[in-house]
This record gives sequence, structure tokens and C-alpha cells, in this order.
Amino acid sequence: MTFLEKALGFDSKSMKLRTEIIAGATTFLTMSYILAVNPAILTSTGMDKGALFTGTALAAAIATLLLAFMAKLPFAQAPSMGLNAFFAYTLCVSLQFTWQQALAIMLIEGILFIIITFFNVREMILNAIPTNLRYAISAGIGMFIAFIGLKNADIIVDNQATLVGLGAFTPTCILGIIAILLSGALMARNVKGSLFWGIIITTIIGIPMGVTVFPDSWIPVSAPQDITPIFCKFDFSGLMNLKTVLVVFSLLLINIFDTIGTLMGLADKTGIVEPNGNIPHVKEAMMSDAIGTTCGAMLGSSTLTTYVESASGIAEGGRSGVTAFTVGIFFIISLLLSPIFLLIPSAATSGALVMVGVLMIDSVKKINLQDITESFPAFITMITMVLCYSIADGICLGILAYVFMKTFTRQWKDLNWTLVVLAVLFILNFVKS
Repeated sequence: MTFLEKALGFDSKSMKLRTEIIAGATTFLTMSYILAVNPAILTSTGMDKGALFTGTALAAAIATLLLAFMAKLPFAQAPSMGLNAFFAYTLCVSLQFTWQQALAIMLIEGILFIIITFFNVREMILNAIPTNLRYAISAGIGMFIAFIGLKNADIIVDNQATLVGLGAFTPTCILGIIAILLSGALMARNVKGSLFWGIIITTIIGIPMGVTVFPDSWIPVSAPQDITPIFCKFDFSGLMNLKTVLVVFSLLLINIFDTIGTLMGLADKTGIVEPNGNIPHVKEAMMSDAIGTTCGAMLGSSTLTTYVESASGIAEGGRSGVTAFTVGIFFIISLLLSPIFLLIPSAATSGALVMVGVLMIDSVKKINLQDITESFPAFITMITMVLCYSIADGICLGILAYVFMKTFTRQWKDLNWTLVVLAVLFILNFVKS
């Protein structure tokens, strides 16, 4: 146990190894959809799908293992949902960069990330965020995670008249409902590993329903796909212009607040936040994210970030780097067992995601709702995080609302220069967009 304590922060007196491993397996299962989704999105740029699967798994494994050993926290990292779409549809389709140029932009962003993390810029931003907004971010992430779960199961669908609405009771929707009810029931009965078992049982139930699908000539084991077609395929030609600078700035802004928001929300649920609001090992967590993004670009992947799905492992009792280490190992194993992991339908993970939302919403009770200058920005943070489908946008709009309310009511003492500078940058970024 000495090695686990020193290397991964495992405390044998207050933690159980079995719990940490189950927590890691749960986190992996809830985020394993990225192994299928990321290649599907990036393939639209002309990149090789098999190579993308290998690159996605390796990038996630490297970043998560770095986090496990550097930060000793129970979080996991993988290519960011949203930024992979930004890579494919904004950089390559709208702005007409080649995918090789887009990878070069990702590399530049990753290197800049390492630099600003080394000089504590991200930690300074984190420490500048007011306490009530931190609670709002945690609750907002919970609602955001639950919304993802409902969307993945087609329980909530696109509606032309109202933007979103209740989906039809298709087999996928019904399986999602089963997953949510089963996960809730198992958790209510205090079953150890309830979210993990909810995913496994629901995946099995999905077989006769036709939702869990076995492809033709299915075998459980396959050799890793060749990554050569996308490995280090950078093209820096044509990038020395203002358009590239604005793209890199947007990527940095989105990723900084996506990661900061996720780290704050997850840290609050682990109970490691200190009385003064500081999060232990947060710089190391951010550095692993920055290094992971740089390695991801080399492996042909879009920007990496800390995953909100880590909350499912935390809900199972994960508290140390052992949880993250387990996730990293599963990503490595997935290189050989991809057919098995790709069987898990997204609807089967919806129960874990919704229950995580239930657990994280309790942060609302800590928000000062009596002072409108505190409750209004908190509300804006939570609701826009869900409606904009972006943790980063929710934080940006929440901070803007906070600065406006405090300035309008002349409560200067509640502001700091970091918040004011960020507000100006947010406005410039939104105007540019």
C-alpha cells in the first residue's frame, strides 16, 4: 500500500481499494462512448476512422494516467465533446483548414496551455471565482450531466416548435428509462457499485430489445488499429494570420473554463475543497490536462479535457488517483477489446448520468439566495450551462452577470481585477463570434 499512497494518494485508513477500482470502472463505462463518438465526428474531416479510435484511446489513457500520478485525484480525461465538433465542423468545414492544419492548431493550443498553467494563470482565474458561483457551477454541471443522459437515451429530443421536448417511447427511450429507474433503485438500496451495475444490467436488457447490437462477425478481441495515418501529421503552412490567432484564443478560452468548471464541480463532490476554497493539486490536474492536449494533437485527436462523467465514479466512492489510474488502464485495454466496449449503448449510461445530476444538485442549498447580486449570477450560470449545452458558456455568462450586478450596485469590494479582466475578454470574444 506504500506505493499506492505515495504515487496515487490512496489512504488505506479511509479508502478501500475495491471501491476505488469499481469507481474507476464506473467512470470509464459512463464515458466510454467517446471511443465511438470521437472517431465518428472527426472522420468527417477525412481522417482514418480506425486510426482515430486508437488515437482517442491512447490520448485519454495518457492524460488520465498523468492526472492519476500528478494530481492524485479521481478524475478522468478524454477528447472534449464539443471541441471535437469545433475541430471538425468549424475549423475544417466553416474555416476550411485542412485536418493537418487543425492538428497543428491543437498542438499550438496545447503548448500555450502548458505555458499559462506553469505560470499559474489558470490557478489565478480559479481562485478569483466567488464562492456562490462555485456552488452554482457544481449544481449546473449536475443538471448538465443529467441533460446529457436524457438526451443520449432519446428521452429528451429536438423539437422544432419548442427547441426540446419529450421523445417518443422507442426501444432506446424505454431502455434509458429502465436505466434511470434501476440506477435510482440500486442507489436507494445502498448497493455498492450501483451505477456500475446499472450500466451492465441495462446493457444486457438492451440485447432482446435490439438496442444493444452485436455487429456481423462479432468477436470480443481485435488487434489495435494502425495510428500511422494521423500520427504527428501537422501542417503549419498558412497559419501565420489573424484568423489563426482568433481561433487559438477561442479554443483557450473555452477549454480553460470548461476544465476549471469541471474541476470545481467534481472537487466539491469529493469533499477535498479546503475552507479557503483552494483545491489540492489543482495545478497538477490542469498541467496534466495541458500535457494531455499536446499529446492528443500528436496522436491525431482534438483538445482533451477533464470529463464531467468522472462524477459517476466519485458517486461510487472514488477519492484517489487509483480511480483515475483504473480508468487509464481501461482505456489501454480498450485498444484490444474495442468490440466489447462499443457494445454498450449510450442509453445504458443514462441512469448513471441522471443520478449524478441528482447528487450534484445539492450544492444549490449552499448558495446565498437572499442577496439578488449573488443569486442572479448563480441562476444565470446554472440555466445557461444547460441551455447553451456548454459548461464554459455558463461560467462566462455567470461571471459577466456577477460583475455587472456588483458594479451596478457599487459593491466594489466583492470584485477583483481578475474578474474584471475576464469580463472584458468574454465580451470581446462574444462580439467576435
